[in-house]
Amino acid sequence: QVQLVESGGGLVQAGGSLRLSCAAAASGRTVSSYGMGWFRQAPGKEREFVAAVNWSGGSTYYADSVKGRFTISRDNAKNTVSLQMNSLKPEDTAVYYCAAGEMRLTMLSRVAYWGQGTQVTVSS
Repeated sequence: QVQLVESGGGLVQAGGSLRLSCAAAASGRTVSSYGMGWFRQAPGKEREFVAAVNWSGGSTYYADSVKGRFTISRDNAKNTVSLQMNSLKPEDTAVYYCAAGEMRLTMLSRVAYWGQGTQVTVSS
């Protein structure tokens, strides 16, 4: 089992940057054995994929809407996953969720564990 806790959300002006962090704790398997990812959900919309990273951190994946602006990374020594968000746009406003699973987390159906979410609001 994996427990995930997000932090770093807040209010930022368009064009600004924000860094989200996810602290992970696992029982049984080590946290480093899981694929990790970030999803987001805006009001009135379905939860959608944002970014994912494999167990080693060597492979990353991004939604087209954030590619070139967001960077996902993980530090297995500290059991953390981060999402660096640059050039933020108002349409990035959403609750952002950290996620863990046994496969590449580019789809909702592959997520086994969710964090509680952290609000990101981008103003004009």
